This record gives sequence, structure tokens and C-alpha cells, in this order.
Amino acid sequence: MRKINTIKKNDEFLKVIKNGKYIKENCFTIYYIDNKDDNYYRFGISIGKKVGKAFLRNKIKRRLREIINKYKSLYKNGEEYIIIIKKEINELSFLEIEGLFLNDINKLKGNKNV
Repeated sequence: MRKINTIKKNDEFLKVIKNGKYIKENCFTIYYIDNKDDNYYRFGISIGKKVGKAFLRNKIKRRLREIINKYKSLYKNGEEYIIIIKKEINELSFLEIEGLFLNDINKLKGNKNV
């Protein structure tokens, strides 16, 4: 994921969380807002210390970024996403996380190809 496609500032996180749609899974929550002003899509990933030690949290973030990059064609310019990770993600494999993520993105955007 390129630097331009990441959300890092707290106020940007809060804007998406307060104004956007969301979908909850047992292992993560995805918030979504369509911001027509931007010329690129952006993602923010939040993972707390309850999930595990630093190497495990970094591994999960790497996996999510890989999934995000793999499906670049799903995102349109101006879309912003926040992914909040829960500790239950440790019980899932990479393929299960990928399937849940794709299903949730399609539900949020209103696609019928779920």
C-alpha cells in the first residue's frame, strides 16, 4: 500500500468512524465513507495491544495490506476505509480473513456479487 493511500491522523480516523457506514465481524470492523473530494482511495488499520505482541500485530497488518493491494480494482477514488482489528482474528487463517474482508467490502458498497 502506497503512503498516499494510508490514513494516519486521528481526526481523519474519527471522521470516517462518525460519518461512515460500518459492518462488524467477530474479528474486525470496517468503516466506510465515500469522500468525493479525494483523487485516491485510503485505508487505515487500527490494532490494539490486546490482540497480541508486536510481531503478531505487525504480521496481521502485513496480511491485511496484502489483501488490500491484491484487490485494488474494487476501490474507487475518494473511498476511505478504517479497519479495526479484534483479538479473534488470531483464530483465522489468511484465506478466511481474505474471504471475510471481500464479503464485507462488497456488502458495504452495496454490490450484489457477494
